[in-house]
Amino acid sequence: MIDVIGLRRLGDYRLELAFSDGTIGVRDFSFVRQKTGPMAEPLKDPAYFARVIIHDGALTWPNGYDWDPIALHDEMQAAGLLRPIAAAE
Repeated sequence: MIDVIGLRRLGDYRLELAFSDGTIGVRDFSFVRQKTGPMAEPLKDPAYFARVIIHDGALTWPNGYDWDPIALHDEMQAAGLLRPIAAAE
């Protein structure tokens, strides 16, 4: 099981995320502006997007929209966006 354990807002739709496996990386979520549906619609507002928190290891917004941490980790790893936390310090 991999969880998001740390979160830093970098502005716009960029988040630095730390995972429970000891990796960290930056992900640009600007593609959420293209998502449709009532749950995704509020995320198009940068101020609302910035209200993200970690709940039960997943990125979660006030309306209950959440992001699967394992899928997020796997996508970031495949894209070469993750590095060991120690290397980030």
